[in-house]
Amino acid sequence: MLEDDDAIRVIHAIANNLIGVSKNNINFAKLPDTFWGYFARGHDGKGKFAVIITYSESGDDVDELIKLYERWVVNQKGKK
Repeated sequence: MLEDDDAIRVIHAIANNLIGVSKNNINFAKLPDTFWGYFARGHDGKGKFAVIITYSESGDDVDELIKLYERWVVNQKGKK
């Protein structure tokens, strides 16, 4: 189970990373007009984490990406 302190460390790391990305306009200069995503991965002494943030003018794009990820998770669990 994810402990409170672990969750706080993960969110803190993600927030700091996103703040760093957001302060540099060059990170957004060549994004597509209608759909983009951001992926960050990290770890600490207890485990690993990742976050995916997406934006789309079409909600179907985001829904499809979530469905793809959910299928990938199921496939990965099935391999173990």
